[in-house]
Amino acid sequence: IVELVRRMEERAKAVGCDMRGGQPTGGNIKGGLTTIEEKSLGAIAKAGRAPIQAVYEYGQRPTATGLVVMDSPGREPEILTGLAAAGCTLIAFSTGRGAPQGFPFVPVVKITGNKATWETLRDHMDVYVGTIMDGTESLPAAGTRLFGELVAFASGKLTKAEISGYTNSMDIYVVGPVI
Repeated sequence: IVELVRRMEERAKAVGCDMRGGQPTGGNIKGGLTTIEEKSLGAIAKAGRAPIQAVYEYGQRPTATGLVVMDSPGREPEILTGLAAAGCTLIAFSTGRGAPQGFPFVPVVKITGNKATWETLRDHMDVYVGTIMDGTESLPAAGTRLFGELVAFASGKLTKAEISGYTNSMDIYVVGPVI
């Protein structure tokens, strides 16, 4: 993981960019984040407690089982494309402020714990887990409910993005020069 970060910083420096100046994004800041370190800690927390089994390049198909990491930029279109290229058949996507887009050929389940996002973007969000913070549902109960929803989507239930047709978000992460 440290090597991935080093490589990204070197690529940014090679073209005169300050990578740390672009993160966290404006939306992240409005959501309460103040540093890239805080954003990274959130990503780590979402992964749970399982040990990381392997690290893969962007779009590389995993061969290890368990928790794995894929090198990827932070923009949703590139993330979704990389996960699909790596062989994902269902993407569970957590979002705080709302990232409504889906993907053309892999269902993207949008999960939020932000009550304001759920209320304003209900037509784009698939699962609300803010019940944990509201105190109306325990973490284990919400986890069981979320797992059941993911199984339903994997079994053919349509996501909100699929229903609305907002599934044209695709972008390939370009690592080297484009000629």
